[in-house]
Parts: sequence; C-alpha cells; structure tokens
Amino acid sequence: MKYFILVPDGCADWPVAALGGKTPLEAAGLTKLNEWAKVSEIGLVRTIPQGVEPGSEAGNLSILGYDPAVCLTGRAPLEAAAMGLPMKENDTAFRASLVTLEGSGRYEDLVMKDHSAGEICDEDAQVFLRFIDTELGGEGLRFVPGVSYRGLLISHKLQAAGKIMEPHNILGKPIGGVLPSGQILDLMIKSHELLKNHPLNKDREARGDNPANAIWIWGQGKKLTLPSLKAKYGVKGCMIAAVNLLKGIGVCAGLSAPAIPGATGTLHTNYQGKAAAAIDAFQNGSDFVFVHVEAPDECTHIGDMDGKLQSLRQIDQKVFQPVAEYLQDTGEPYRILVLPDHKTLLETQTHNAEPVPFMLFDSENPQPADESKTFSETCGAKGRLFESGGELTDRFFGERIDIT
Repeated sequence: MKYFILVPDGCADWPVAALGGKTPLEAAGLTKLNEWAKVSEIGLVRTIPQGVEPGSEAGNLSILGYDPAVCLTGRAPLEAAAMGLPMKENDTAFRASLVTLEGSGRYEDLVMKDHSAGEICDEDAQVFLRFIDTELGGEGLRFVPGVSYRGLLISHKLQAAGKIMEPHNILGKPIGGVLPSGQILDLMIKSHELLKNHPLNKDREARGDNPANAIWIWGQGKKLTLPSLKAKYGVKGCMIAAVNLLKGIGVCAGLSAPAIPGATGTLHTNYQGKAAAAIDAFQNGSDFVFVHVEAPDECTHIGDMDGKLQSLRQIDQKVFQPVAEYLQDTGEPYRILVLPDHKTLLETQTHNAEPVPFMLFDSENPQPADESKTFSETCGAKGRLFESGGELTDRFFGERIDIT
C-alpha cells in the first residue's frame, strides 16, 4: 500500500463576497481534485485542538497523527531540526523573521507593513541575518539564516515571559500593543536601528522592494522529540516541502526531507518539482509521501485573493494530478488524503481554528460516484467530522501500532 498526503496550506476559507459568496476552494475550478472527490470520502477534521494556536506547526503535526496539545513546544525548534542545528536541553529556539516596519518616531509606534519583507530572496536574507549575528550575536545568542525571511535565533540564556505575537497576525497594525519585554525587546529595537540604514536596504527600496528593516523574534520553544511514523504506523517516507517548519516536522517524525530546487514557499514555487520529487520518492521505496505547499497561506496573509486562486489551480494541475495519476498507473493499492492544516481567512488575513475539509480516496474501497461532491468546505460539512487529526490519520493508515 502507498500513502500520499497533500497539504495546500491554509487553502480553506470563509465565503468571499467578491467570489459570489463562494470560498476560494469552490471558486478556483479544481478540475482534477473535484474529479477524484466524486469517488472519495469528503468530510471535516479538527486539526487544531481546543486551546492551541491555529498555526502550521500544530496543524501539520495533527495531520501526521501527533497531538500538538501534548507534543508541540514551539515553531522554531522544528525549523532548527530541519536545518540540522543542534539544540541542547537548556537551549531555546526562536524564529527571527525579517519584517518591514513602517513609520517614524518611537519604535512602539511603528506599523507592521510586511511580515516577509517583500518575500525576500534567500541571498538578501542571508546578508541581513549574518550582519545581525555579527552585531548582536555571541554570549549565548546565535542568529542563523533560514529560507527567505524565516531566520532563527538559538540561545541558552534568552527566555520569553509568554507567547509573542506572530508578525503575520498584526499586518497593518501598530506593534506597540503586542511587544515582548526585556532582552527580547532590546534585540528587536537594536535590529531595527542596525537594519533601517543598511546599504542593501537602500538598494532594495531603490528597486521597489520592501526593506528588511527589523527582526521580529517569536515562535520560541525547546527541542522537540517525537516517536517516528515508522513506530506509529509502520511506514517509511518522505516530506516534500519548501519551508523549514515542515522539513523539521518531517525530520522529527523520521522522514527524509530532500531539498527541492526552486521551492520557495511562495506563489512562485516549483510545483512541478514537488510532484516529481514525490513520484521519485515512491519509485525509490517510500511507502508514504507528504507534500506541503505554502503558497495559498502566504497569499492569504497579504490579502491576495487572485494569488490564492492561482496557487490552488497550480496545486490541482501540477502537484495533485501527476502524483495521483502516477499512483493510479502503478497498479498497486494506494490511499490519498488532501486537506489544509488550518483555515486562513482572506477576511482577516490570519489563521482560523475551525474544522477543515478533507478528501480521502482509497483505491481498494472507492466511494460510490456522486457528481455533487467536490473538495470544498460546503461538501465537507455534509460528511463526517473527525474531532482530531490523529483520528483521521489512524483511519488513513488503517492501523496505529504505537499510540504514544
């Protein structure tokens, strides 16, 4: 049996007036996904447990059968795992995101203009993070470039008093009401003072790009240890993703996590490359392949409705179709599960913890054809509700070996 999970990050949404009251999933015209939906189980699943923040770290752990309310320590340790950064028991990892702050005067009066500094390229991001590490690192503080704006800070001395607001949740708002305190705030203020006049930012502004004029420190947590998917479900496999958060989840779950050339985590990612990598993994002995595509989520965070629709069509045609058809052509039994990790709402440009739609196809037990079924929120609401991601994952793999 082969198992394929496809996660279009944040694709589920509320109805949008500009789309005639349809959701993006309903309006995008997902011909291939909806063709398979007719013979699949369509329902809803609660990927975000009550009391847990609706982030990709929680949602994707849930999809893989882990309980984020129990095991999740924070976003940044997962990214550290993906990057092969060793963490000791007393270390804390933080996300050190390159952001664009707007305004003048006091730091606390500035506005969060862009959580990704204009989807900054890796090359520019590395310049800024290495500069910040030279200026502010040392003495138990290490700044490390990641993918695009997603840098990290590893420290054995820095502690956070509580949750720090995600930058993508305060877009267009003054930062003063959500700032942390103490040394973390000092580092954030100093980063802005250092970066706002950096020569590379002058170049970026001259060519019309948003400057990366501050570091936003958040997403902290201790080292994460998980039982492997081999131990849980008896499968070995591969995580196909652009962003280190997902690669880190894969590494912690015992999956391989290859680099995909041109995979960016944005609308302009290498969709075909992800599909090709998934097929290659199956051909080379993987029982299970997990493909994550960040683009719908990133588009929603910046209010780009057209981009969200475009990303969904690309996923439908360039990722789902070739992998599903490959599995169909092998003649082996297989199962396919398609679902987002959480909703991301165009109305609010933030994540939402409501249940999300799923599509589960089993080649050995296809559902009776129903022309009315689509992969959508509306059809999902007519089907079964799984109260946890783990419950659906158990159903997908058929048997759980170790319920730890």
